[in-house]
Amino acid sequence: MAEDRERVVESELKGVTLRVYWHILGSKKQAVGVRPVQRALGLSSPSVALHHLEKLRGLGLLEKDSTGEYHLIEQVKVGVLQNFVGVLGFMLPRYLFYSTMFTVMLALYPIIYRPDFSTHNIMAFVFGISAVAVSWSETWRAWRLRPF
Repeated sequence: MAEDRERVVESELKGVTLRVYWHILGSKKQAVGVRPVQRALGLSSPSVALHHLEKLRGLGLLEKDSTGEYHLIEQVKVGVLQNFVGVLGFMLPRYLFYSTMFTVMLALYPIIYRPDFSTHNIMAFVFGISAVAVSWSETWRAWRLRPF
C-alpha cells in the first residue's frame, strides 16, 4: 500500500509541481499562499500556482487552512529529492556534508601530522585527494539535478 502511494507521488511530482514542492520545502515560513508561490516561481498566473498547490494537496503532501494558505504535512523523498536535505531553509545536496568533511580532513592532515615523503603519508594524501575529488563530483552532479 505504501509502495503504491510512493509510486503515485513520484509519478505526479514532476515539472512545475516539483518546483512548487521544492519551494515549499525550502520556505522558512510555516504556510504559503497562492500569490507568493506564483511570484516566487515566476508562474504566469495565480491559477497556475493554485493548480499545482491543489495537486500537492491531492497527493496528501499539503493541507489547506481556513485562510486559504497551504501547510506542509508530509515530506517525501522520491526521485531527485532523495539527494537533498533541508538545512535552515535551504535545500542542499546530501553529499555536500561528506565533501566538506573530506576536504577538512585533507587540509588538517599536514597540520596534525608532519608531512614527509614516507609511504604512509603519500598513501594518505592519495586516498584523501581521491575521496575529496569523488565526493565533490557527486555533490556537483546532485546540484545540477535540482528541479529549478
